[in-house]
Amino acid sequence: MIINTGGRTDTVQYYTEWLLHRFKEGYVLTRNPLFPGKVNQYELTPDKVDCVVFCSKNYKPILPRLHEITDHFNTYFHYTITAYGKDIEPGVPSIDESMETLAELSGLVGKQRIAWRYDPVFLTKEYTIEQHLETFGRMAAKLAPYIDRCIFSFVEMYKKLEVNMPELLPLSVQDMDMLAQGLGAIADKYGIFIQTCGTNGDFTRYGIHSSGCMTLDILGRANGIAFKDRKHKGMRQGCHCIESRDIGAYDTCMNGCKYCYANKNSWKAFDNFKLHDPKSPLLLGAVKPEDTVIQGAQKAFRKEREGG
Repeated sequence: MIINTGGRTDTVQYYTEWLLHRFKEGYVLTRNPLFPGKVNQYELTPDKVDCVVFCSKNYKPILPRLHEITDHFNTYFHYTITAYGKDIEPGVPSIDESMETLAELSGLVGKQRIAWRYDPVFLTKEYTIEQHLETFGRMAAKLAPYIDRCIFSFVEMYKKLEVNMPELLPLSVQDMDMLAQGLGAIADKYGIFIQTCGTNGDFTRYGIHSSGCMTLDILGRANGIAFKDRKHKGMRQGCHCIESRDIGAYDTCMNGCKYCYANKNSWKAFDNFKLHDPKSPLLLGAVKPEDTVIQGAQKAFRKEREGG
């Protein structure tokens, strides 16, 4: 089983104490987003969890105690650092501070376990193609010694984003081609393996790979372990990533990113934070008498493990 800590919220930045306590107690509860009365329980033990995948925009809060997880589990870390400022990502540290934290994280877990995510890529009057390439180049020069790969994707225009970000400019095929060509050239200059996430197009002509960003091959090589050859459907249409179980909750991330898909609106996350108890097995609130708690399926992916 693969545990995902950061798909629905930035657990590392805002819920570090809760996350560490869950691993200490050896289990976690998560509500089904579609059926809130149904609660899944997952065992957080090395014999049940093949790898813990993190995704965050600020690992600083967990660094002093990260060993409490890495000492016992296989891990992989996605670190999102973009070209945007507080106007787009109000709760995210500055680029320079984020890069310093990534370097510190790399020193603790090793570069082979870190993917730098530069996404989503979009255009506004301020964040132009030239601005993206200039910022990406500065970041690549700094981060190259500390990462396994760089993953980027172009923004997907869903309805909520059209409302939240009226400043977005249409991203044409020509724009994406110019950006991909520039990102590919910069990555090549600094020896960075670069790939897309999802189905944004084929840019292999620019040295950009299209493999999934959370595959058993990536996780296995990063941790020196072998996985079974399993067929899977991906996390969503067009996705090549192995299935995982997210232990977070929607509407709980207080980064306030304008492009966020996991929050209905920014204020709701702050309201929900009031319901958070670091000692609860649930990220928000507690189990209710009317809830149905079931043991979630935990498939074994590692070759030496059977069953699950």
